[in-house]
Amino acid sequence: MTTHVIVGAGFAGAKAAEALRERGFDGRIVLIGEEPERPYERPPLSKGYLTSDAAKDSVFVHDEGFYAQHSIELLTTTAVTALDPAGHTVALSDGTTVRFDKALLATGSRPRRLSVPGADLPGVHYLRTVADADALATAAASASSAVVIGAGWIGCEVAASLRTRGLDVTVVEPASVPLERVLGPRVGGVFRDLHAAHGVVLRLGEGVEALHGTGRVEEVVTSTGTRIAADLVVVGIGATPRIELAADAGLTVGDGVLTDEYLRTSHPDVYAAGDIASAWHPRFDSRLRVEHWANALNQGPAAAANMLGADEPYTHLPYFFSDQYDLGMEFTGHSPAWDRVVFHDVPDMNGFAAFWIRDGIVSAAMHANLWDLSDHLQKVVRDRLEVPENVQALLSAG
Repeated sequence: MTTHVIVGAGFAGAKAAEALRERGFDGRIVLIGEEPERPYERPPLSKGYLTSDAAKDSVFVHDEGFYAQHSIELLTTTAVTALDPAGHTVALSDGTTVRFDKALLATGSRPRRLSVPGADLPGVHYLRTVADADALATAAASASSAVVIGAGWIGCEVAASLRTRGLDVTVVEPASVPLERVLGPRVGGVFRDLHAAHGVVLRLGEGVEALHGTGRVEEVVTSTGTRIAADLVVVGIGATPRIELAADAGLTVGDGVLTDEYLRTSHPDVYAAGDIASAWHPRFDSRLRVEHWANALNQGPAAAANMLGADEPYTHLPYFFSDQYDLGMEFTGHSPAWDRVVFHDVPDMNGFAAFWIRDGIVSAAMHANLWDLSDHLQKVVRDRLEVPENVQALLSAG
């Protein structure tokens, strides 16, 4: 019997297993995950799940009976300890070995750790798993103050969720505005003002020197010497792809596991998807590694199709979304560097649109609270259209 193994039972892995069955694969599927939970989606963990607005069951990719009903062998609390591409086997933490015809690596990423004195004190939290979210929610229930270290997407969303729960929240971020590296100073300034308007104290342009506490964290000391009292600390300073398994197996790695446009690694029978995949993207003529929900949603099924011989290049535009307080946004495209940002404010709709321009081409676009623009922004980036004079012109363009 033909066997396809999926290493990593997160969103990408679960969607790949689903796609294999939808495309008619009737062989053996083994989906292997280290966590005790069945596959779930991570975005709610920093949003509704953390504010207690979302029930735990709502985060799961499939209902509990899905895997048995579709003859998918779901192995939870199981790690893959070795991958042998030449021998077409994976070794498991329980001492068994599974042979495969094709394998998909979807091992995801891990939070980057804070490296300062006191970083290992109890009360310092990271947010990646359901268990992390449960621990943070439990801590928040009895806390009155929190410090969030890092004002990237996770940091901003956690700050908004904790503030919504009524905690006093301080954000410490070395950049001049939140999300500056991704969005630039103008758009990042919108998020600065948003959090300030909701009572978050922003310590921008400051790093963290140390965490203090007796038995647990009680204080954060910043690079300016400022001391901030904290009942809990959340660290959101980025993530690193979990590429060790691939590297040890001799696959080509860099900033992720390197793949071609078909999500195929340096071994023709091993594919990669999700956070770890540094995939060649024909639209941008470069490698992209994207750590967002839509990438897992789309790359898992794309890899599954190519494992079955479809030879379909992965051409989805990068996409991500965020919800903070009453602001929801969607971003599409890829713009690690830009020449200018065109900003269209729409105050009567409490929103805006922005376009990142590189060499005269729109490489990325974003809206906030202008939901009718979503498809239009995708088209502008995909078809390399000119920046519209105003949002109304874009909407009327059809």
